[in-house]
Amino acid sequence: MPDASNASTSSAPPALAAVEQEILRACREAKRERASVTLIAVSKTFAADAIEPVIVAGQRDFGENRVQEAKGKWPALMAAHPGLVLHLIGPLQSNKAKEAVALFDAIHSVDRPSLCAALAKEIAAQGRHPQLFVQINTGEEPQKAGIAPGDADAFLAACHKDYGLQISGLMCIPPVDEAPGPHFALTAKIAARNGLANLSMGMSADFATAIQFGATHVRVGSAIFGHR
Repeated sequence: MPDASNASTSSAPPALAAVEQEILRACREAKRERASVTLIAVSKTFAADAIEPVIVAGQRDFGENRVQEAKGKWPALMAAHPGLVLHLIGPLQSNKAKEAVALFDAIHSVDRPSLCAALAKEIAAQGRHPQLFVQINTGEEPQKAGIAPGDADAFLAACHKDYGLQISGLMCIPPVDEAPGPHFALTAKIAARNGLANLSMGMSADFATAIQFGATHVRVGSAIFGHR
């Protein structure tokens, strides 16, 4: 794995432009407005000097996997560039909820009651209300976080009734060895019947497909920053 601090920054804006063109193409094919899809540039493992040119090129939403890594680089970047939106897209430990609520504008990995309780406590204490997504484990993979599809409706109801959380949408990560389309369709179906407008789905290899299935947020890393 290359050292993130040595990552080339010169290719970042052209790569970002190429991703933007692909999003536009996918939106046209799906008869959707480009504004209906938020591009999250996944900057995990990359240092600030690799992220800076992507910000300068106009990108505003960024995704990180770990609270501690984000704390080390994003406060300075956000101070230098007002208006950035930071998304936590990786698993969140309940004991990191305080830091996550303080730093992130959106959390895409709500997946268990203990985390719901911790988030509710910190949202109340801090008065910050990050956008919340429930992660659905569409492939029911034992090594992967997320709520099983069959449990999703009850979990979403509990988020609201038991914890007072306002859930904005759903997130999924399809199994790597399966076609993503059916997993995106399943996630969209669960969201629709629960009245949720937002769908965080699609990564570098399949974000165009995700847009066809209604993704409102696509999480793209390597196609913008290069391989880690």
